[in-house]
Amino acid sequence: MVVDHRAVETGFAFECEGVRESFGGSGAEGRGVLDVSLEVGEGEFLTIVGGSGVGKTTLLKILGGLAPRSAGRVSFRGRPVTSPPEGVVMVFQDYSRSLLPWRTVDHNMSLGLEGGRLAKPERRERIDSALGKVGLSDSKRKYPWQLSGGMQQRLQIARALAVAPEAFLMDEPFGSLDAITKATLQDELARLHGETQMTIVFVTHDVEEAVYLGDRVIVLAGKPAGVAREFDVSLKRPRHQITTREQPEFLDLRHRVHLALGQ
Repeated sequence: MVVDHRAVETGFAFECEGVRESFGGSGAEGRGVLDVSLEVGEGEFLTIVGGSGVGKTTLLKILGGLAPRSAGRVSFRGRPVTSPPEGVVMVFQDYSRSLLPWRTVDHNMSLGLEGGRLAKPERRERIDSALGKVGLSDSKRKYPWQLSGGMQQRLQIARALAVAPEAFLMDEPFGSLDAITKATLQDELARLHGETQMTIVFVTHDVEEAVYLGDRVIVLAGKPAGVAREFDVSLKRPRHQITTREQPEFLDLRHRVHLALGQ
């Protein structure tokens, strides 16, 4: 496999250059959906915000090697992305469909580790560690239908953590949760990022969530959709749901992101 050493040397986890995806054919008759160039740094928490149908999920799937592109180059750690890259895990909003209802929490956790080279004791250690990180250590024998929505999403995140990923691609993972559970999981994800320093690309339509979680916020907009604006977020970590959201810098960033979205 060809490795782009420029990407490795510059410290980028993901690089997109002239990535374009279109529907309805190519050339002049094609209707452009995405036309994007961006970089994601190693260990960065990048949030991507945009309106419904702008192509956020499509971009995430292209980064994860789950969707084709009409043109352009995508790489992960210097290696071209032509299929799902090793070390990259996607976490979706519809957590209930990703869990097998006939398997317990413990057995759902083992899905990503089955058929691998890990010895049984190491698999057990990884599962226990990941469940502990998301607060599900006491739920190993429960089934998904016995868990709340927030606990099911925790389980999906824990299962992803168990494979020791280098990067998370997250597609509105908290979008269907109630406000209290959403805030709790936002803080848990921020804590996990601080502990692991993994790269996270997080798609959302929630401006406050994008500013609260991100090291950098990218606004996806236009036809075809591209990077309309980007904002560095210098808010100190760890962040707090009340005090951080009351800070003038947070309020100013939220305002500017809304303006960039045309709201």
